[in-house]
Amino acid sequence: MKKKLLVTGAKGFVGGSIIRQAGEEWETHAIVRGEIPSGFANITWRLLDLNDEAGVEKVFDDIRPDAVIHAAAAADIDFCEKNREAAYATNVGLTQRIARLCSATGVRLVHCSTDTVFDGEKGLYKESDPPGPVNYYAETKVEAERIAVSENENTVVPRLSLVMGLPLLGGGNSFLSRMIASLKESKPVGVPEDEIRTPVDVITLGAALLELAGGVFRGFVHLAGNDRMNRYEMSLRIADRLGFPRDLIVSKNSCGIPGRAKRPVDVSMDNSLAQSILKTKMLGLEAGLERVLNFDKGERQ
Repeated sequence: MKKKLLVTGAKGFVGGSIIRQAGEEWETHAIVRGEIPSGFANITWRLLDLNDEAGVEKVFDDIRPDAVIHAAAAADIDFCEKNREAAYATNVGLTQRIARLCSATGVRLVHCSTDTVFDGEKGLYKESDPPGPVNYYAETKVEAERIAVSENENTVVPRLSLVMGLPLLGGGNSFLSRMIASLKESKPVGVPEDEIRTPVDVITLGAALLELAGGVFRGFVHLAGNDRMNRYEMSLRIADRLGFPRDLIVSKNSCGIPGRAKRPVDVSMDNSLAQSILKTKMLGLEAGLERVLNFDKGERQ
């Protein structure tokens, strides 16, 4: 009998990758708001606002999932800084309800977190390093991490590095798609040079999350790429691969961007644990970019 998987945030950037790669080993149920996507015969769509507590409980009762990948979040750092009540309700309140339902029904929880829980003072963070949020979004994600592992013992918290890729289902927060659109119009792309990350491609990420859902590992794991670089260097390398002029990539200091919440400088993450426990292998920037560009041509892990 197939295991049942429930995915929140299924139409988002990360959620879309999970849905596109959910194989026949799963009976996959996806919670969405608004229009239900067409063309996915292997997915059962659940039209639901996650703020509807009774509705969420009913979905759990109806499905009786074996695992939940909780990818829904308010992930716009600047929005969260300015709309703290809404950010807390989504990132903390919703996580608590999901974690408690998982605990009450014996369900495995994969709770997606972020590299920006760290203060950015040293880089190459390991799972054992303490968080140190520097903006309100990160504060909510640190609190959500704590709740997820305390409410449900069968929980894994993957911290996701900067996610690179193109939307696979609906929209989503893809810096790559915005970058390509600007470059095609020969518009300069301003990129912070003082933010250092370990970007992970969205295809590898989706595969890793599915593997974690079907696994037994508990605790924290860093899902990050193999290359550590600042965002300006990353954008130059992407422009090179796509054949756009390097002079369209313009270095910016993140502190000088008006209305922008504080960002940590270096939240690169050590992916040694992920490399040791997962069959899904983390990739470097160029290999990850190739995977993204070739996915719809039939490439699968």
